[in-house]
Amino acid sequence: MIITDYKTYILGTPWRNLTYIVLETDEGIVGVGEARVVGRTHTVIELLKDTRRHFIGHSAYDTEAMYQRFVRDDFNLPGGEDITAFSLLEMACLDCQAKKAGIPVYKLLGGKVRDKIPAYANGWYTVEREPEAFKNAALKVVEKGYMGLKFDPFGNGDLELTRKEYIRSIELIEAVASVLPPYMQMFIEMHGRFAPHQAIEIAKDIEKLKPGWIEEPCRPDDLGAHALVMAHTNIPIATGERLYTPSEYRELFEKRSANIIQVDPTNFGVLEAKKLAFMAEAYSMVIAPHNVGGVISTLAGIHLMATLRNGKILEHFNNFADKEVKNAGNWYPEIVDGHFSLPDKPGWGVDLNIDFIESRPPQIKDGVILDPGLNMFSKSDWQKRGQKAYI
Repeated sequence: MIITDYKTYILGTPWRNLTYIVLETDEGIVGVGEARVVGRTHTVIELLKDTRRHFIGHSAYDTEAMYQRFVRDDFNLPGGEDITAFSLLEMACLDCQAKKAGIPVYKLLGGKVRDKIPAYANGWYTVEREPEAFKNAALKVVEKGYMGLKFDPFGNGDLELTRKEYIRSIELIEAVASVLPPYMQMFIEMHGRFAPHQAIEIAKDIEKLKPGWIEEPCRPDDLGAHALVMAHTNIPIATGERLYTPSEYRELFEKRSANIIQVDPTNFGVLEAKKLAFMAEAYSMVIAPHNVGGVISTLAGIHLMATLRNGKILEHFNNFADKEVKNAGNWYPEIVDGHFSLPDKPGWGVDLNIDFIESRPPQIKDGVILDPGLNMFSKSDWQKRGQKAYI
């Protein structure tokens, strides 16, 4: 099953681009992949053109060799863009392999250890940064039946918050916690903002609320800072969405800088994420995959989580922010009673709706694909994600 060609498509939203790849083979089997590229959509699209030699003419089964070509043969240290390009291709190859075999992707990854995947909500707090507004928005998540929710209450800031902003942020956390039932976990996103002393101060102030984790309390590449925060709080530390290679995780494991690993299979590789989960299990760490994408990204997370002995919970945006992105496929894995069910169709189990994707193009200026982003370090209302509050 030789890869003969590929096409890329980009679905634009007010705050994120979703990039899709459609991989063609000489057997007529087509595979699809998807990733949300953080601020570099144009770069990844051009990189796929530049690296055609790494996949065109090669077997869709040989993803290990493809990874080697991407990370070794160009004699360059791979970064987020390289690994995201590889991940798009690897996802499409897995789709082809599973379709050829007539089985779901998870059966290629070692088979299932669970039939249902617990989910938590993100993107639900596109409201004013007022305690009552956050409380009411959180109640809508409760109504949906999720097993948890995550939010970043911190407004704009870098390393430290002003005291006024600090107090407001704690008030927002307390407001959300006050309406959550006992079965729901509350996860606090920090987006790598803080110096360790500020992250520790926040953790001490909210420990009584028993959050399920605090996420990226410090810069994602400062794993020593994460270890310092861990030493001063009993709240679990989660991180990993901005680590792209096994070597970057090596320091995390050695320093025990986290309790929960948030690898994103769409910018790390699905099979690579599976390998990473084995190592995390050896260090008694659990996996909560990062998922800020659409239908294929969500399905990749579901299929991966189904196979993980140390899987915890899967992130989900698309019931709140940009709900229309569900239409990018002919089917969407909806949440029932706080869980995704395990798909039973071959491959990822979905076909792309290309007409819909093309009807919502990204912003382009001077021939360059633009990425809206959030810029939570300086933008005061970033949490609105360029859209109206969820109703």
